[in-house]
Formats: sequence, structure tokens, C-alpha cells
Amino acid sequence: MVRIFKSYENENRFQEIKEIERESWVMLTNPTMDELVHISEDYQIDLDDLKSALDPEERSRLENEENYTMILVNIPVVEEENEKKWYETIPLGIFITRKIVFTVCLEETNILKQFVDGLVPGFYTYMKTRFVYQILYNNASLFLHYLRIIDQRANQIEELLHETSKNSDLIQLYDLEKCLVYFTTALKSNEVVLEKLRKHIGLRHYEEDQELLEDVIIENKQAMEMTYIYHNILRSTMSLFGSIIDNNLNQVMKFLAAVTIIVELPTMISGLYGMNVKLSGMPFAQSAYGFWIIAAFSVLVCLIAVYILKKKNLL
Repeated sequence: MVRIFKSYENENRFQEIKEIERESWVMLTNPTMDELVHISEDYQIDLDDLKSALDPEERSRLENEENYTMILVNIPVVEEENEKKWYETIPLGIFITRKIVFTVCLEETNILKQFVDGLVPGFYTYMKTRFVYQILYNNASLFLHYLRIIDQRANQIEELLHETSKNSDLIQLYDLEKCLVYFTTALKSNEVVLEKLRKHIGLRHYEEDQELLEDVIIENKQAMEMTYIYHNILRSTMSLFGSIIDNNLNQVMKFLAAVTIIVELPTMISGLYGMNVKLSGMPFAQSAYGFWIIAAFSVLVCLIAVYILKKKNLL
């Protein structure tokens, strides 16, 4: 899908238009091959560069070509599967030509939707460099927003684990940790691109634009630090609950072993009296109270065993 937007400097308005004009913004969302070929031929943008923005595994990078500058960054997206939310990253391609800014992405993202809805102050399509930096700033801010959501979800799961250690809760923690791995990789790649932008001479930098770029770098670093912190916390939490589960299992096995020993003692005594030997050789065999004497003796042996096991903290 191709949508075209333009800000009119003299009229102070922003609207969607039907044809590509000078100093407009062309937003390509999951475009067809015909749409990519059309853009490539009309504006001398390499087709492979356009298609690279549609590759989910593509890494962030900055390339300066003769007719355009390509900025490829990773952005966070939310995917729903089996009624669960997954946080992943996909590439967003920004192609800056002399007259037009093109954005290419596999999905409709909140980063660009804010511009379409007019929620970004100071946004004008004819200020191409500032527009690009505003996109990057929104991207870093969205990372921070999703990181806070992940942290809140992790805290909720941790509270559930304190009550019942279910496998499903541990799996959810693992899924969140996997999301943070994706975020870490994406933010590292984006940081390299931002540092290159700081030194890039292909784009004109005004003083306000340079300050905005510094803000973008700060936001991205903050997102990286938060990702590291949450990742370490999640890893420690999973390790802790894994140790707790192992310890609980050891306690149960120890208790069962102690119970087995206690139960085995009267079984052994009754087994001896069940042997096929002469009655004269068995103690209390001729006594009218023999059964009760042996039963009392078995109970006494069990009580002694319980005392010994408790003394050794095995019961």
C-alpha cells in the first residue's frame, strides 16, 4: 500500500495527496513488487535496497548513494499469537532523496501513524532531516514504552509464581526474556546508525536538528540500559525460581524417603513373624498378648525412628 502526504509551508497544513509531489512523504506499507519497481525506476533508488526493508532479518545500517541516502533501523512491533502478545523487531527503511522522503515497512507501525494522525509537533515533510530524526526519536520512545510494559508483565508473572509455580508462568518469563534479546540486538544496531548519522555529511544539519539527534541518541542509550537491566532481572528471577523448584523437589524427596524408612520398619518386623519357622523359636508366639506386644514394639520402633529423623532434620 502506498500513501502520500505533504505539508504546505505557506498554508500551514498537512494532508494526504494522490500524486507524488516535491517535498512530500511517500509511505509504503507492505508494498507489492510492482509498487517497488515503480518507485525504483522513477526515483533511481536501488530495488535491492527497497526490498531489504522488507526482510525481517535485515540489520540496521546507513548507506549514502549518489541519488539518495538510505537509513535502515529496527523498530519494535507487537504480534499476537495464541492470545498472547509477542514483542519483536522489524526493519524500517527511510530513503531520503533531494525532493522526497520514502519510508518502507512490512507493517503499519505506531511510529509513522503518529505523523499521519498529526500527533507530532513541529513535523513538516519539507524539513526532511528533522522528519527523519523525529522518526528515530519516536522509535526510541516506542522501545521505552514497550520495555515498561514488559517490566510490568514480568512483575505480574513473578507475583503469580510466588503463589503457584506453574510451567506456563515460567514459559511466559522465558518469552519475555526472548523479547528483550531481540530488543538488545536491535538497539545495538540502531546505535551504530545513530553514531554514523552524527558524523554524516550527506544530510544538512541545522542547530535544532543536531539537538534533536542528540536527544535521539540519549533516548536510544536509555532504552539499551533499560533492556540490559530488565534482561538481567528476568534472568535472575528465572534462576531463582528454578532453584526454588529444585529445593522444593529435594524437600519432597527427603520427606518421602523418611516416610518410607518409618513405614518399612513395622513391615520388616511383621515379615519376620510371617516366616515359616517353629513357634517355639519366635518370641511371644505362645503368649495370648503376643500380637499386641509385637504391635506395641513396632510402634515404639517407629517413634524412635521419627525422633532420630527429626533430630537429623530429615523429617
